[in-house]
Amino acid sequence: MGAVREKNVAKIQSTYVKQQEYAEIATSRKRKLLFRRLSLFLAFAVFVSYFMVSSFITQASVIDAKKAQKKQLDKQLTALKKQQDVLKEDIVKLNDDNYIAKLARKEYFFSDKNEIIFNIPDKTKEKSTGN
Repeated sequence: MGAVREKNVAKIQSTYVKQQEYAEIATSRKRKLLFRRLSLFLAFAVFVSYFMVSSFITQASVIDAKKAQKKQLDKQLTALKKQQDVLKEDIVKLNDDNYIAKLARKEYFFSDKNEIIFNIPDKTKEKSTGN
């Protein structure tokens, strides 16, 4: 009883058995091919997913940079519009003869009729030249 029995079974050599063996072999080959195709498809899907995610992240960072640039350019545009308004006001003022005369008297020490100009030195200049 302690001895292991060996099975002495002979295979039946019939066409049906041969067809079944060929069918099993064909099924195992189909299964292997299916696993190979599925693994290849999975690898392709992972590659495509990686490509899509990386391009999405890249595009998101580019969009953020463009938004920051747009915000900066909007600030610059508002500053330039303010400067344009100031310059337009200066153009209007410079078309006025009284403003030009006042500006010339102030900047270039021109005098009006019966007007005397007194040049008062700045205290800061006086202190720096006096030491």
